[in-house]
Amino acid sequence: MAKLFFTPQLARFTIVPELETTATSLRAALEAAFSLNPALRSYILDEQGDVRQHVVIFVDGCRLSDRKNLTQSITQHSSIHVLQALSGG
Repeated sequence: MAKLFFTPQLARFTIVPELETTATSLRAALEAAFSLNPALRSYILDEQGDVRQHVVIFVDGCRLSDRKNLTQSITQHSSIHVLQALSGG
């Protein structure tokens, strides 16, 4: 099963489950996490359902480029990491 991990910094604000999912798309994997903790959605996605600007997602080590559709395919061996983007100087 695909594994989904969230940055520990999010744990300061809400519960961040590590989970395994049978989802076949990134959106479905995120929805599985949101079903465990609905409050997590607003930290990851904006009001339009796009990935927030301060969040970066890596699927199998590659940075997500489509922040809107989240239709990227995942496999049962995928590793998904949801991180807060760093900014500043």
